Amino acid sequence: MIRIAVIGDIGSGKSFFAKQLHIPLFCADEVVQSLYSNSKSLFTKFKKVFPKNLEKFPIKKSELINIISKNTKNLKKIIKIVHPIVRKEMKLFLRKNKNKKAIVLDIPLFLESKLDLETDILVFIDADQKKIFSKLKKRKNFNLKIFKFLKSLQIPVHIKKEKADFVVKNNFNSAKMKKEAKILIDKIVL
Repeated sequence: MIRIAVIGDIGSGKSFFAKQLHIPLFCADEVVQSLYSNSKSLFTKFKKVFPKNLEKFPIKKSELINIISKNTKNLKKIIKIVHPIVRKEMKLFLRKNKNKKAIVLDIPLFLESKLDLETDILVFIDADQKKIFSKLKKRKNFNLKIFKFLKSLQIPVHIKKEKADFVVKNNFNSAKMKKEAKILIDKIVL
């Protein structure tokens, strides 16, 4: 099985590109969102750590943003609870798709979490920083303080780009990105 990992900066278009590859996809952000909506055990774990900050199940992203805004160290506490569950889900996904020709991994902090294997194909999504920031500011719940903290947890973008096997330029034109994905998957899988 070929493992393709899509890497890049926050808001660079990694998830959009990963979906355009049209092969089995593990999207960590979607797993986390599903956990927030469906996992009562995760809610219970959060409630133990942040008893005054969470009202009721399901977990609301806005509540977590408030928790992190009060103290950015709380993000590390959240990560410590959530990441093991996401890793477990990733292992299940890999096992389920072990006979597929290729899969794609869309995982923020993929390199930082040391999830990469020597044989992985790394695809770096290269996007203009000003365009990224402009798009991020329009997102609901955007918080500059949290954004800067998340950036501090990441390997610098230029190092990710150097590690990549392929670099895809994203000018935020969806038709172009779909075409780039088709070209790339044909190079890798065929």
